[in-house]
Amino acid sequence: MAVVVHKFGGTSLADSACICRCARRAASAHRDGHRVVVVVSAMGKTTDKLIELAGQVTDQPSQRELDMLLTTGEQVSIALMTMALHREGVDAVSMTGAQIGIITDEYHTKARIRSIDTTALDAELDRGRVIVVAGFQGMSSEGQITTLGRGGSDTTAVAIAAVLGVGSKRGGPGGVCEIYTDVDGVYTADPRIVPNARKLDRIGTEEMLELASLGAGVLHSRAVIFGQRYNVPIHVRNSDSAEEGTMIVRETPEMEDVTVVGCALAAELGRISVRGIPNTPGMQADIFERIATTGAIVDDIIQTEAGETANVSFMVNRRDLPDVKVAMERVLQEAGIGDMSIETGLAKISAVGVGMRTHAGVAATMFRALGDAGIHIANISTSEIKISCIVPEGQGKNALRVVHDAFGLGNTPESSVIGVRAGSR
Repeated sequence: MAVVVHKFGGTSLADSACICRCARRAASAHRDGHRVVVVVSAMGKTTDKLIELAGQVTDQPSQRELDMLLTTGEQVSIALMTMALHREGVDAVSMTGAQIGIITDEYHTKARIRSIDTTALDAELDRGRVIVVAGFQGMSSEGQITTLGRGGSDTTAVAIAAVLGVGSKRGGPGGVCEIYTDVDGVYTADPRIVPNARKLDRIGTEEMLELASLGAGVLHSRAVIFGQRYNVPIHVRNSDSAEEGTMIVRETPEMEDVTVVGCALAAELGRISVRGIPNTPGMQADIFERIATTGAIVDDIIQTEAGETANVSFMVNRRDLPDVKVAMERVLQEAGIGDMSIETGLAKISAVGVGMRTHAGVAATMFRALGDAGIHIANISTSEIKISCIVPEGQGKNALRVVHDAFGLGNTPESSVIGVRAGSR
């Protein structure tokens, strides 16, 4: 028997009818003889409403209490989903993240999974039950309830699939982790912003990881990392359709024939710039070790030297700015030198594809498209398979459409191959 993990997001569980429809899908997999685990998010916009409710009580809620509040959303979902499965005649049991043994680090609202004890999972699956797990949550080694941040239910699902052996002999042939959402799969860009975006039948794990980390909201980046590390097959598909979605697979040689596979937009970014810090060994470590204590993800770090001092700037998500600002103020106060400025209203537009390794002219195409559209580029960063530009947030959506069209991604797959020409990537 194969292990099959189904993850249903909030839009797939918007109301009781949606929950029953998802339950029927899980019940069908169980009747086919699979060992089934269902991971669920909070219903609809429940998490947003809970955050809003906390804001009505205080403008500075305790991160611990916020986690305690937010985890209630998933607990409602697991109970209702289990009831719906019972109605389908399926023996099922609901369990919180803590009950199935998900242990995280201590960072509230953005914890990371450290380990999962499979004892409870194996015991219930051996009884022939479908296990309905609350995504997005776990428990620290100190016994504190934690949450995994936005998109954390994806991470829960793929991590569970990994420890149950999906993708290995232990998980049985045909095992898979299916991520159900409100779109048909992974697109060349967000179809809500780019109407002519094209669904991909498959995408490489490396490309998917870049797109996810750069703002493609269909799958959380940490979920892709678990899938890549433990060889978990991930199928992204629509919960309201029987059609095949997008398989996330290992890269193959022919993937390099396509220069750019997709584009992503990350909005709500902020840039912190620090000027006049001592240009001495270890100063950068002091800065970013302090920032690391906030749990914020830092990107696009730039340093310029000015004699005995240096200027450093970096990007973070806007929601992390308050904590990072406090951390930076402490560093500067201890150093007794330097000043800081914060800029908001920024977005990042990125083009991704493993074919960039073997095709020239990609950067020129992207920059020309943005320039012709009158979109100012504030910063540029690259890796082997991606090019990113920081642009004004108000122009972000248009920038996504412009770059997507520049690479012909809305047409046939062949049209996205850029011919080799003069110019560096």
